[in-house]
Order: sequence, then C-alpha cells, then structure tokens
Amino acid sequence: MAPTAVTNQIRRLRFDRDEMTQADLAGHIGVTRQTVNAIEAGKYSPSLEVAFRIAQTFGVSLEEVFQYEPDRTRK
Repeated sequence: MAPTAVTNQIRRLRFDRDEMTQADLAGHIGVTRQTVNAIEAGKYSPSLEVAFRIAQTFGVSLEEVFQYEPDRTRK
C-alpha cells in the first residue's frame, strides 16, 4: 500500500490550542470523534467543507492544516 499523499497537522494544532480533544474539535466541525481520529491518522480524507471548517476552527489557512505531496511514482 502506497503512503497517503495528504498529511495534516491537526494533532499539533489541537495541542497548540490548549490541548483541545478530538471530541472538542468534532463538536466544532459537526462530525464524530471517530471521524476526527481517522482524519488525523491519515486514514480518511475529509470533504472540502469539513477541511475548511477545521482550518476555520484553528484560525489558520487550509494549507497550514493539510499538505499534499503527489505520488510521483504514478503515471
């Protein structure tokens, strides 16, 4: 299995925000804690709307939350 091309800084952003829990973030963005956990772990890519909600919650740009590195081995 190839590594995911999308990474994120959600864990760091949560801890920088007075150690916000996954449940707290989930409540702010309207998803379950399990969804936040899956996004944070890179097992699930959020919808664009949820990605923007996460960035807005932390008061940062989308690029500060999510990074995309294309898989250069694909043609």
